[in-house]
Amino acid sequence: MSYLSLIISVLCGLLLVTVLKPTTKTVQLVLSFSGAYLLSITVLHLLPEVFESLQKNIGIYILIGILIQTILEFFSKGAEHGHIHVHSYAKGIPWLLFLSLSLHAFLEGIPLGTVNSNLLLWAIVVHKVPITIVLFIFLLQSRLNKSSIYLFMIVFAFMSPLGLLISNETSFFSTYHIEITAIIIGIFLHISTAILFESTKNHQFNIKKFIAVLLGFAIAFISTQWLVIH
Repeated sequence: MSYLSLIISVLCGLLLVTVLKPTTKTVQLVLSFSGAYLLSITVLHLLPEVFESLQKNIGIYILIGILIQTILEFFSKGAEHGHIHVHSYAKGIPWLLFLSLSLHAFLEGIPLGTVNSNLLLWAIVVHKVPITIVLFIFLLQSRLNKSSIYLFMIVFAFMSPLGLLISNETSFFSTYHIEITAIIIGIFLHISTAILFESTKNHQFNIKKFIAVLLGFAIAFISTQWLVIH
């Protein structure tokens, strides 16, 4: 089910672009919702879990995750939180963008093999839909041919399932699952806060974005409370 959900999240992004052709403002609202949801799941669910383990120096691994995402964004130009521009890349396949986003997606799939949590799965799924939208729109606006575009998206769709598969089949990831989860927390904190603080032009108050953020917080809170009850 996890493998299928991760792949379907990318397919949903592709369909939304193809059928609805969302505007930049609409994409920003979807990003705001996903950022709020991702941040909430991280703070309400993942952070308490790693700190309850009483693992020493767990905060260091969170900082490592932030540093890893900082490095990845140097190559992706901020595509993970919606900041991507066609003119940032020369003609041909944007290999740095491809590698950084693929590695990012791969890392997201790893904790799913060590943490039995539907909340984490849905946080990643919700995050991948708007990122797919942003990435697909960028590729359509570039000078790449259609076959290259869809090949890129197919590889991207399978990177998170690949991370999950390797995590399931390798004892290393289960042995150090707390540390790995902490690294992913750092990555999520970096991405979600970047989305929330940078998605509004000139940092002006935007009621639609505010509602999207509140909705993301509310759904995440209800989800975590449902998990506690059941």
